[in-house]
Amino acid sequence: MPIVNPEKLIALQRSADDVRSICILAHVDHGKTSLTDALIATNGIISPKLAGKVRYLDSRPDEQLRGITMESSAISLYFSMSRRAGADQAPIQKEYLINLIDSPGHIDFSSEVSTASRLCDGALVLVDAVEGVCSQTVTVLRQTWVEHLKPLLVINKIDRLITELKMSAAEAYTHLSKLLEQVNAVIGSFFQGERMEVDLQWRERVEERVAAAAAKEQGKLEKKAAKTSSSVASAETESAVTDGADGEFEERDDEDLYFAPEKNNVIFSSAVDGWAFTVRQFAALYEKKLGIKRAILEKVLWGDFYLEPKTKRVLGSKHLKGRALKPMFVQLVLDNIWAVYEATTGGDKGKGDPTMVEKITKSLSLSIPSHVLRSRDPRALLTAVFSAWLPLSTAVLVSVTEYLPSPPLAQASRLPALIDGSPAAAHVNKNIRTAMIDFHAEPEAPVVAYVSKMVAVRASELPQNKRKAGGLMTADEAREIARKKRAEFARARKAAEAEDQNGINGLADALDSTTLDEEQEAEPQEVEEDPEHLIGFARLYSGILSVGDEVYVLPPKYSPANPHAAPEPPKVIVTGLYLMMGRGLESLTSVPAGVVFGIAGLEGHMLKSGTLCSQLEGAVNLAGVNMGSQPIVRVALEPENPGDLDKMIHGMRLLEQSDPCAVYEVLESGEHVILTAGELHLERCLKDLRERFARCEIQAGEPIVPYRETIISAVEMAAPKDKHLPRGTVVVVTTSKQITIRLRVRPLPTAVTEFLKSNVGIIRQLYAERKAKEIGKHGDVEEVEETAEHQAMDVNAHGANLVSTIEFKENLQKTFANAATISDSWSTVVDKIAAFGPRRTGPNVLIDITGNCQKFLQEEQQAHQQDSNRPNQSQQSEVLTVKDFSDKISYAFQLATAQGPLCSEPCQGLAVFLEEVSIAATMDEESSSRDMSGRLTGEVIKTVRDSIRQGFLDWSPRLLLAMYSCEIQASTEVLGRVYGVITRRRGRIVSESLKEGTPFFTILSVLPVAESFGFSEEIRKRTSGAASPQLVFQGFEMLDEDPFWVPFTEDELEDLGELADKENVAKRYMDKVRVRKGLPVKGRKLVRDAEKQKTLKR
Repeated sequence: MPIVNPEKLIALQRSADDVRSICILAHVDHGKTSLTDALIATNGIISPKLAGKVRYLDSRPDEQLRGITMESSAISLYFSMSRRAGADQAPIQKEYLINLIDSPGHIDFSSEVSTASRLCDGALVLVDAVEGVCSQTVTVLRQTWVEHLKPLLVINKIDRLITELKMSAAEAYTHLSKLLEQVNAVIGSFFQGERMEVDLQWRERVEERVAAAAAKEQGKLEKKAAKTSSSVASAETESAVTDGADGEFEERDDEDLYFAPEKNNVIFSSAVDGWAFTVRQFAALYEKKLGIKRAILEKVLWGDFYLEPKTKRVLGSKHLKGRALKPMFVQLVLDNIWAVYEATTGGDKGKGDPTMVEKITKSLSLSIPSHVLRSRDPRALLTAVFSAWLPLSTAVLVSVTEYLPSPPLAQASRLPALIDGSPAAAHVNKNIRTAMIDFHAEPEAPVVAYVSKMVAVRASELPQNKRKAGGLMTADEAREIARKKRAEFARARKAAEAEDQNGINGLADALDSTTLDEEQEAEPQEVEEDPEHLIGFARLYSGILSVGDEVYVLPPKYSPANPHAAPEPPKVIVTGLYLMMGRGLESLTSVPAGVVFGIAGLEGHMLKSGTLCSQLEGAVNLAGVNMGSQPIVRVALEPENPGDLDKMIHGMRLLEQSDPCAVYEVLESGEHVILTAGELHLERCLKDLRERFARCEIQAGEPIVPYRETIISAVEMAAPKDKHLPRGTVVVVTTSKQITIRLRVRPLPTAVTEFLKSNVGIIRQLYAERKAKEIGKHGDVEEVEETAEHQAMDVNAHGANLVSTIEFKENLQKTFANAATISDSWSTVVDKIAAFGPRRTGPNVLIDITGNCQKFLQEEQQAHQQDSNRPNQSQQSEVLTVKDFSDKISYAFQLATAQGPLCSEPCQGLAVFLEEVSIAATMDEESSSRDMSGRLTGEVIKTVRDSIRQGFLDWSPRLLLAMYSCEIQASTEVLGRVYGVITRRRGRIVSESLKEGTPFFTILSVLPVAESFGFSEEIRKRTSGAASPQLVFQGFEMLDEDPFWVPFTEDELEDLGELADKENVAKRYMDKVRVRKGLPVKGRKLVRDAEKQKTLKR
């Protein structure tokens, strides 16, 4: 293959219509990197024989070792083909630039998929022909749907149907048809969900118009009741309603969404054997032979169409008349591919047929080298035949250039929805919006680029620090090499002279001196470090970006409604632009719109992702990318040498910038913690820290797994602590005996807890609005604007729809009403909710029955009326009232729900009723009470916090475990071993289904995160690599076991004994967390049988 110079690729960037930006998405081990290798081989970067073995874009050593991709990598490829403008015209050579991004398929690195998809216009979605649609397949299809990418389906590993499953061509056709239906069913579910949402919004708009029209007519009726007759009024109302509902719902055509081979958006391939084809290719092959037009053949080659042998007519299934004919796809396509495998590898016979191979090559007019035909390796012959007949790169790249859109077309269809979904989209400058959508690539057009992630590159790998192969050396480089050579010759001559004069002793001295010199020269090289530089991985949407240009770096929380809000976006100078070439970079002086590129100069100004814009006012914020997985696994790190602490902190900050999903935190205890998406992701982060970023030995502690605490009403609960009070009720007096508080803790209904968990963004929005109003009363306009900005960004991050307090209150009221029983009425509590917690947004509620606290869901008119009834500051006396402590009680509620009594983990599902607060009169003067408010504040916070914890323990406490959803594909032989590993780790099987036409089972289970460490490795060991799990964080699930349970009935004492031989799993989890946090553990023995440990000699 000819080697393509980077200058050729750089020249092609200027022609936007000939550029294609695509990413390859698939489940893990479905063949993405092997397919990429075959495409890279077309540019002469690697040998075609090594395609699928080199894994060129897996540049990390651990990627090569594990055989999976961990980081998305980009490369630019050149592709040319001949096109005819008309049937009688000569072919014209057409050149294309393909910006290709290979992405990981493992669930731990799904954030890399999110960052790659935003930069592209189309996607190649790979599906294994045997394994079918897997969990990550659904995830990547959803990603293409959300990002409005145009997908191209590649059904890969069809060779497995022949070699492993031993299917006939007809069976394979049926299997592929069902697989295609599964993929289309996933796409259909996305369309149906969006269609229902749009339909609901349309109906709401129509109802609003009808209601507004009816209200308007009602007002007219009241004003003109004496002048207008009732018949005329009813006619007007009817016409107004008709006008309001005039616009009918427009059904969106979903025909273009689905994959169909006749549309040429499906590619059948085997990346490992180097072949691929589309229906269009075979239609061109059979056009002359069958005498059927190519356009007609493309439509009938797939589906229930049959070819009559005698008349060469195409028949539908209705006209078969009982004849056993093969479908055209089987007869004309699959039978030929099966024949090649049979002739080269032998199939079931185990030996190929040279005569059959010769016949096939002659009929297809293929020229196979004679040494390949004589080769004893059937795989070499197989790949040679297919590479000459159905080369993989041709089928894929032709489909990419013909089916997937160019940047101008893609931006016109994709960007309106992305811009409208950005924060404060109404304030985006019209010129910027027009330049992005209409693809303005002129130098005077505004520059808008999106940086999806930061990539760490060693300084020695930057183009300016590398000498090009075959290039001329500079004078300084030549002098340096000559100096080293002269020094080397001098040492060798000195050693030879010493050998002649002094024999062995002289030689030893010379060697000693030589070693010393070498060490002295090598010493600076050891001290000299190879620092890491951060390069932005970006896509330019409009304008031209050049080295030396100044652009604004917009963070993810930037809002065009308030562009100068603190911290104001910095303005940086672009110090370098690079063409991404997989393992290397090529320098660029400027970049036109529509290109994927690397950018230097953002280090220290951008954390993970952001937007670059040439102007600050009216700029668009594109940084709202939905990460596929959230970090759930926490690990505390410390350096082995305490003197390397600064190195480790610097390395963790670099890691946080370069990894889209890693998060670095410093806990209140002083621990340095890193959050990762899973065990494999954690392993990669630790390796990068030790070898690249921190460059020091680092110790990792035990993984910190999150838990939640809650309470339930169980049958085996102990009696209430105070028999005269309802369960959960606590009456306490502060230390000074001045304030008495009575509150009651109750478990919230499960439906209410789930409702609050799913509406965190709305609660945060309502709280931000309330805070902004409170600040506005004090006249601080800047704080109000800043609060409004953060409110908009936080709500956008959680994907919440903006709703009013009244709507949220009505929905919460309905949830409480559905969960209420006859004995426990929750219908009146919504109006009395004073706060949510923890962090003011959690699934716990503080319900104020006393009426002294400000109500969270109070309407604006009621709040204003309540404020007007309150006396002003001059009218207030110096005597302390209960309302003076309302905010302290709310703060204590936040503290108590943030750290529960079991193991200081956040609580959920608690309802705290504040029933009574009274202040005893003091013997001192009134002014002394006001003076004591500082001391009483601390007493109230501590007393309320401890009271809530005491009421919590009056019920039956429970721990909620973080759970993984686990999907495993395994054959029948290893099914029992998989079940054994899941059961030992306290997992639970949810479902088991056999994939039709294959010997593989798909097992869905749930597994505690605390038990998941080492799970993947154990599964692989037990099954000899035949099964590999995919773990996705699912949420929290209650462990139905009381951590304080001890046997107390006669039967339990008789069966289990006083020490409870049955392990209390909840207590084990609770004690483990308490030990890690340094909390006291009840019943823990530090030393056992101390009197027997007198000496080690006995």
